[in-house]
Amino acid sequence: MVIYSFAKVNLALEIISKRPDNYHKLSTLFERISLRDKIILKNRRDNLIKVYCSDPSIPRGKSNLCWQAAKLLQDEFKVKKGLDIKITKHIPAGAGLGGGSSNAAGILLALNKLWGLQLDKPRLAALGAQLGSDVPFFIYDTPFAQGEGRGEEVHVLKELNRVKLWHILVVPEIHVSTPRIYERWDTCLPAGRAFSGLTKPASNVKIIISKLTKKNPLFEPGLLSNSLEPVTLKLYPEVRRIKEKLKRLRLKNILMSGSGGAVFAIVSSESKAVTLARRLKKEGGPWRVFAVSTV
Repeated sequence: MVIYSFAKVNLALEIISKRPDNYHKLSTLFERISLRDKIILKNRRDNLIKVYCSDPSIPRGKSNLCWQAAKLLQDEFKVKKGLDIKITKHIPAGAGLGGGSSNAAGILLALNKLWGLQLDKPRLAALGAQLGSDVPFFIYDTPFAQGEGRGEEVHVLKELNRVKLWHILVVPEIHVSTPRIYERWDTCLPAGRAFSGLTKPASNVKIIISKLTKKNPLFEPGLLSNSLEPVTLKLYPEVRRIKEKLKRLRLKNILMSGSGGAVFAIVSSESKAVTLARRLKKEGGPWRVFAVSTV
């Protein structure tokens, strides 16, 4: 079986508070984008799970989310078959684009068919939430969704199914540590209270959804927001340099995705995204550059 798993960006990510379980209560707006990995699955005659990946930095054993997803279903439903998983990576790792979570969701969806498990999406999403907070979003196979709780409570936004945005996406050659970002954010949030320097009202998510419903993809500056961005910009100066570069290109809707370090900007058309991507690649900066759209 051949499957494709897509990346995501967060059009908004608002941290509301730290939870007693050390996760964070948040409100986010997920957008699935066209950057994707290819995964080939093949049953084995034994019960082993083997992962192969084109990116040598990606772990292949028990710490790989695809391995964990297959093992979870294998153990939960007493499946006697093993699996070979071959991943061709295009989504940069450690960039806030959800590549690992998307891969894991792809495995859960594919094995549900390949192994004849007949699980519905809510059940698969609940299993996926055990692997990571972003996994349920990818299970629902939707272009836009609102995430709440720690991100695993997914509300599909069917009213946005026909909305298509174009982005210039820039990814630095660094791996941003999500735990480190949240740990530093916590030091700026005494006793779990809101801290105005790092958070904006969660209503921004609803405002953006409303504007997208009205087919207005270019927002007023400052509406797109990410509570983690100030922390990441301080710890990883390369991310700040990308934002400054995009501002010099006179782009206004610029935001870091997730915990970073990918930075994207909303642009008016495919031609604009492609032109900007070519320009940045020609300048030869130490970044990976993509022209991507909603899918």
